[in-house]
Amino acid sequence: MTDTPARLLKLLSLLQTPREWPGGELAERLDVSPRTVRRDIDRLRELGYPVEASRGSLGGYRLVAGAAMPPLVLDDEEAVAIAVGLRAGAGHAIEGVDEASVRALAKLEQVLPSRLRHRVSALQNATVPLVRGDGATIDPQTLTTLASAATGQERLRFSYRSGDGTETKRQVEPYRLLSTGRRWYLVAYDLLRADWRTFRVDRVSEPFATGARFTPRPLPVEGGEGGGEGGRNGQVGDPGDAARYFARSMAGMQPELRLDVRFAAPAEFVVARLPPTLGVPEPDGENACRLRSSSMDSLEWVALRLALVDCEFTVQGPPQLVAHLETLGARLTRAAALGHGPGHG
Repeated sequence: MTDTPARLLKLLSLLQTPREWPGGELAERLDVSPRTVRRDIDRLRELGYPVEASRGSLGGYRLVAGAAMPPLVLDDEEAVAIAVGLRAGAGHAIEGVDEASVRALAKLEQVLPSRLRHRVSALQNATVPLVRGDGATIDPQTLTTLASAATGQERLRFSYRSGDGTETKRQVEPYRLLSTGRRWYLVAYDLLRADWRTFRVDRVSEPFATGARFTPRPLPVEGGEGGGEGGRNGQVGDPGDAARYFARSMAGMQPELRLDVRFAAPAEFVVARLPPTLGVPEPDGENACRLRSSSMDSLEWVALRLALVDCEFTVQGPPQLVAHLETLGARLTRAAALGHGPGHG
């Protein structure tokens, strides 16, 4: 094999197999001399690939973990498997899957050949995902479009459906994507409204990167009145942290819930069933624990997640959560009574 770049790629692909390769076997696979293999190994090391050599009759070469992550060479099956996995995670705001996963998916899908892109879409369409709670389903292509535009500092156009169902057209400068564990949000500067906005990604449709580049504006230094989804978010100052800005922005949309809940179960039992965004309970007596934390989630979602812990619990506060649980409990009791009425016995 006389094409040096092609030979280096094939050598790298072989070395990524988790085994040690004798120099003679590599030379045979590449149809070159052992001396050429040694030179190619040196080239890979210069490019940052940590190739380790062992001496002796049974010695050889293998790729080991280094200080940094070098580029990988994936075969067709590996690329399809990774893309499908990333799409499955990105399509729902799964806890632990953040914007880094979406950036990885955007990079991978950008270079996927059309034949592999078709296989990924076919597998995705044939899969029925199970969504916990009220997690909103999102088209992974929407996420990758937003992520690519934010990374490339490219203006976006899209349709947006507000909470009351109103459809509007938006043109924005995307800043960051954030995941709360249930939903994805886009923090962006809205050009038509000349202000910052926070958009729920599951309400975004038909996103289109315009090709127009922009210089990122600094984030607001503090939240303003009416902040949150589609609201005003304060004046612009020095660049801030996107996560802190998002928290301030959402704080203007709904009040913070200060939770005080006692579970009739050990802390380990509750932790395994409670979303980490609601906090971590502490032991409170024998076979019991208590959760004292703050949440920006809705009353409905918090009540649902508490019920799904599957043990007895008592809510000490806040009062609005207690009232919501009383109303919900009465509604469920009526539903059960109707189910045992005439014709249902």
